[in-house]
Amino acid sequence: MSVICTLVGLVIGGILGFYFTRKKFEKELKENPPINEKMIRAMFLQMGRKPSEAQIKQIMKSMNMNK
Repeated sequence: MSVICTLVGLVIGGILGFYFTRKKFEKELKENPPINEKMIRAMFLQMGRKPSEAQIKQIMKSMNMNK
């Protein structure tokens, strides 16, 4: 009987852990979205530079390689 209770507890814990981890991950993505080309342009403009399209593509490529 204790083996069955342990297995049921593990299954329920796994399901709850998956659910709460997924909700936390979705919340983090909503609050801190991944960087995109528009954000890179804004950063360059804040530094006082006008980025070329090649520079933006190069930065996006290097960021995607590091994932």
